[in-house]
Amino acid sequence: MSSRLLPASIPSIGLSVMSSPSVSRTAPWIWTVVILLWPVALLNYLDRQMLAAMKTSMVHDIANFVESTSDAQWGFVLGSFKWIYALLSPFAGFIGDRTSRRHVIGLSLLMWSAATWATGYVETYEQLLWARALMGVSEAFYIPTALALIADFHRGSTRSLAVGVHQTAIYAGTILGGFAGYVADSPTLGWRTAFFVCGIVGVIYVVPLMSFLKAPPAPETPLEKVAPQAALRELLTNSGFLLMVLYFTLPALAGWVIRDWMPAILKEQFGLGQGEAGVSAVLYVQLASLVG
Repeated sequence: MSSRLLPASIPSIGLSVMSSPSVSRTAPWIWTVVILLWPVALLNYLDRQMLAAMKTSMVHDIANFVESTSDAQWGFVLGSFKWIYALLSPFAGFIGDRTSRRHVIGLSLLMWSAATWATGYVETYEQLLWARALMGVSEAFYIPTALALIADFHRGSTRSLAVGVHQTAIYAGTILGGFAGYVADSPTLGWRTAFFVCGIVGVIYVVPLMSFLKAPPAPETPLEKVAPQAALRELLTNSGFLLMVLYFTLPALAGWVIRDWMPAILKEQFGLGQGEAGVSAVLYVQLASLVG
């Protein structure tokens, strides 16, 4: 496949990147980037899964949820995040190809962690919508840019393994998000505490992340610059790329419906607590994904 056909997650598309401290592509460094990004990926999915695990407590405490339509309102909150995330992801990849990837990742983590922390203060349905919208904007920039940065360091036989290790953080974060239900059920903690803690942890982690995460080494041969219109045209006419997009889209549609609504279904239909329902909704599927 021509290098001009590759998206942001595979950075050989030949686009200039802002200069920043770089390192040579040696064995220790290529795995350091994966180690540093692992907690970021975990937080990326932990922060979004927590909401589903704490639905009952949040709907009860937040004003302007109407009892007869609360499920529809809740669905709109969940959907707004995903639509914003989906629509901004290509733009995020575009930015990640043309600016410092480490800076994009650091700013993304800082912004979504601040949004997570702020979610703990929401008092109305409208405020929750705005908080989730900001989460969608900020989190959209992480995955495309992180995969591109990993691919910058892992250009040989270690690339698939590196991406796979990074992927395990997503499974782990989803599982941990299910445990937020126990926090919501705790009389001494509550759902707001879950958002406060995760937001603060993310903000703090920005410091070591930006201190140790380095820019990738320069390519051995200069990369050809490609006009955005030409790159997009080649992508949209590449059957392999379109098939891959379809392959990842269809399971995601079903998977997010299950992750978003299964905790509430288990609680309401089977009388489970929010903690047990939240964990049961994600633990077994995510463990199977890890094994697979």
